[in-house]
Amino acid sequence: MRLHAIVSDAGVAETAVAAGATVIQVRLKDAGTVARVEMGLRLRHLSAMLVINDDVEAALLCGADGVHLGQSDRGAERALAAGLWLGLSASDVDEAEEAQARGATYIGAGPVWRTPTKRDAGSPIGLDGLSAICALTTIPVVAIGGIDADNAGHCIRAGAAGVAVVRAAGDAAGVRHEVDAALAMATCR
Repeated sequence: MRLHAIVSDAGVAETAVAAGATVIQVRLKDAGTVARVEMGLRLRHLSAMLVINDDVEAALLCGADGVHLGQSDRGAERALAAGLWLGLSASDVDEAEEAQARGATYIGAGPVWRTPTKRDAGSPIGLDGLSAICALTTIPVVAIGGIDADNAGHCIRAGAAGVAVVRAAGDAAGVRHEVDAALAMATCR
């Protein structure tokens, strides 16, 4: 769960895994189930966990390990019944509490900072908001939104189990280094 690379390109996914990404999340916002299945099938050979964004059917058809759903997306019960890992988005403690109650395997918390990759993401929660979500939940929290090698360690120190990157997926090695360093420091305390 340390480093999620959110990708729409197979080449970026392969580069991210080679650099240490532990989860590949396929996000093809304007594509249909068939395109998501095709991408998932192309990425099954990678050593990272495979998660499909917003499409339980595609996750099941391509043999993905999990699915990530937003607050308004349907299918959480079906995903859990099928044995998929379930990631649910949360932008505040109330949504995090609800995600945990719905059976989420992990929570995608954010956006931590402003991000141009998801214009409808809402206001940034900052490190304080992330820390509050992490303190409330008993399941892993993955920080998302504006994360790169310069700030990934701050998210881990705020309590996140991992970080998700979109724009920084090409710099997965740098992000992974910062995450590992922050985790090592936390272990030494």
